[in-house]
Amino acid sequence: MPASPERENLLPNLDFYFPEGELDFRLHTLVKGSFYEGQLRYNFVKGDIQAFLRYRYYARKNVYQLGLFDTIEIDPIEKGSNDFERTRGGLFLVNRPVNHDNRFFFLGEVDRTSSSKEELLFTTNRTNTFVRLGYQLGTPDDVRLNSIVGETRAQRRNLFTAHRKIGPGGAGFSAAVTWGFEALLGDFDFVKLELAGLKRFHLGDEAFIVLRAHGGTFPRKVAVRPEEDFDSPDRYSIPRGELFRLDGRDNLKGLKGSRRGTEELHATFELFLPWFLGANRRAFNADWDSWYWILYGGYGAIGFDRAVLGDASNYIADAGVGFETSLRLKGYTLFIAGIVARTFDADAAFQARFDIKALH
Repeated sequence: MPASPERENLLPNLDFYFPEGELDFRLHTLVKGSFYEGQLRYNFVKGDIQAFLRYRYYARKNVYQLGLFDTIEIDPIEKGSNDFERTRGGLFLVNRPVNHDNRFFFLGEVDRTSSSKEELLFTTNRTNTFVRLGYQLGTPDDVRLNSIVGETRAQRRNLFTAHRKIGPGGAGFSAAVTWGFEALLGDFDFVKLELAGLKRFHLGDEAFIVLRAHGGTFPRKVAVRPEEDFDSPDRYSIPRGELFRLDGRDNLKGLKGSRRGTEELHATFELFLPWFLGANRRAFNADWDSWYWILYGGYGAIGFDRAVLGDASNYIADAGVGFETSLRLKGYTLFIAGIVARTFDADAAFQARFDIKALH
């Protein structure tokens, strides 16, 4: 029996991240200029769960989006703790394109935070009300740059950049300023500035390099628990989820764990060397379209004081070797990527990371 038109319009996307053991499932459809999407993200190792619902309307000059979400993050198993952090809320996002490559964003969001952690007493059972103004130059569907000017929690996480569209001229840029205020329902007081850019350079024979840089600071951060250690995430009137994060998947690939702070700067380079392209090779019942070998390097720092960024001893350097391949299997296009990397610390160990993306 042929599928109904309604069923054919339901387009699932599936991402899996290893060794984090995280599964990201999205089901969306487009009906008469309106976009509907449900997203569920679950971590089989930690037990984290995140749920999102979105409605997007494409008007003549603007794109409007309403979103609802509920996220629960649990401490890693090795800590032997049952502590959790929960954030639930809603947002309203306006995207105003100037042309294909330039667009402005306005975001209004209300989050309710709760936690069982004693070190997060200030952020527990409080409301984060904020607005964000953003600008983006580049490809409209660049998820990494979109996360800076729009939703921050729900981005599709890309290990590398080979299958991403980058433009114009192989470049992209995003900038956003976020103001969290105590008026209305708000309990926090901060101003956040975030910038990111990337550039793709072709080397001939289909090889290329992608350079990426990201930086962020809080021009305004009010200390509400000055007696706490300076590096405490609950020292300022800033929700933990708004702090910058430096981790081993989205930022420095060889870094183990995740670090947070109010001041962050890092840069990476990825050298893509093709093994084959457009070869349509047949193996394991799949048609293989491309395979890149990748040389990676990164350098960055994060902390709670701006002086951290001016001290070379605080920076972390790492390097690694990876691959990214695309193939077609039973009506799906699969992107598979992996890397083995490590930092240059004396006690560092190699970190292996993989992801699989399935597009219908």
